[in-house]
Amino acid sequence: MDAELIHRLHFAFTVTFHYLFPQLTMGLALLIVALKTVALRSGDETWNRAARFWARIFAINFIMGVVTGIPMEFEFGTNWSRFSQVSGGIIGQPLAMEGIFSFFLESTFLGLFLYGEKRLSKRMHWFSAFMVWLGSWLSGFFIIVTDAWMQHPVGFNRLPDGHFEATSFWQLMLNPWALLQYAHNMTGAVVTAAFVMCAVGAFYRLEGRHEDYARIFLKVGVIAGIVSTIVIIFPTGDLHGKYVARNQPAAMAAMEGLFKTEIGAPIVLIGQPNEETGQIDNPLAVNDVLSLLIYGTPRAEVKGLDQVPRNQWPTALPLLYYAYHIMAGLGTWFVLLMAVSAFLLWRGKLLGSPWVLWALLLSFPLPYIANTAGWLTAELGRQPWIIYGLMRTSEGYSSSVSAANGLFTLLGFMGLYTLLGLLFTVLVYREIAQGPEPQTQKTEVSA
Repeated sequence: MDAELIHRLHFAFTVTFHYLFPQLTMGLALLIVALKTVALRSGDETWNRAARFWARIFAINFIMGVVTGIPMEFEFGTNWSRFSQVSGGIIGQPLAMEGIFSFFLESTFLGLFLYGEKRLSKRMHWFSAFMVWLGSWLSGFFIIVTDAWMQHPVGFNRLPDGHFEATSFWQLMLNPWALLQYAHNMTGAVVTAAFVMCAVGAFYRLEGRHEDYARIFLKVGVIAGIVSTIVIIFPTGDLHGKYVARNQPAAMAAMEGLFKTEIGAPIVLIGQPNEETGQIDNPLAVNDVLSLLIYGTPRAEVKGLDQVPRNQWPTALPLLYYAYHIMAGLGTWFVLLMAVSAFLLWRGKLLGSPWVLWALLLSFPLPYIANTAGWLTAELGRQPWIIYGLMRTSEGYSSSVSAANGLFTLLGFMGLYTLLGLLFTVLVYREIAQGPEPQTQKTEVSA
């Protein structure tokens, strides 16, 4: 394998593993605020203990996110030095703001939330939870602004020496691509948190313990789940997909397996892309739907890969196609499951429906898969560009770092992250096994 491929695999592995943690913290932060809000208004200590329980899960997740996120900052210099050298004047701004404003805001108020309950008033403790949510969501915004500039460069000027400089701070921050991607991404984080909360509630209910908390977790999780699973499809997914079609037509064509430009383009539900023959093998397609979804009319023309030079086709096209379809397929399952769960919750029958509880319990890994597939779709769709239309990926990696060195550190990260993953699993399992009730209260009840 050549150095470019190793560096791409290196960054792909570290960022994919890292994002397993922020997607839960960002979504869970919002749900913790919801739990604290009900506790503050009702005065019910059960809701307060539920918030503290999820805050402990949040803290474990947050620490793992920090540990796995730090190496990525260095990889810009070690693995992608040529890219960092020419674009650092632009991407350095949002990355620095993420660390200075968002990370410190989130971590400071997380400490107050975890350890300041006895010292803070109830309203100030709620405020600390709100600020944790604000910090985590601001952090996500600045990271996505960085990625969005690579996807859709705006507000810049290229100097004679090839370096990029920002000409408008607000154009960079309000990049339309960033706003659409941010809305879609954060909704995906809420989907993850909703399914995780539902899974824990279903687990407690099926085991017949912590009944009050099982009821709370299922109620909050299902309400957040039905809203977020709808919003992630429409309007956020719909609007972002249309923007991709206008600005990255090659990416959209590859995602849909559209090799030839068509009027009334079909949407392919199932099939295998064949780059050699330029068609989808064994397709199950619905005519005119792709044109309708992108342009609002079933007879619109959708550009295929035949209008894109072959050297500008997305690399790893089959992986891009399958990642997109996995994301879309799981999104459909999320809506169906949450719709059934919401209906049963409304009718007061969810807690007595073990088949739905089992479905919620077993589905908790699926949002992680869907979010990973969504990011794969975005990043593979941008290829072969590291800065879309301006700098190819082959021009951005560190040519002085050999493939052997890159492979050695990749294997090292894989081993270390395996240990971190096991540690995370043990810590979270211990919290779930212990449950939301304080240990002293459990001892008194058993006595």
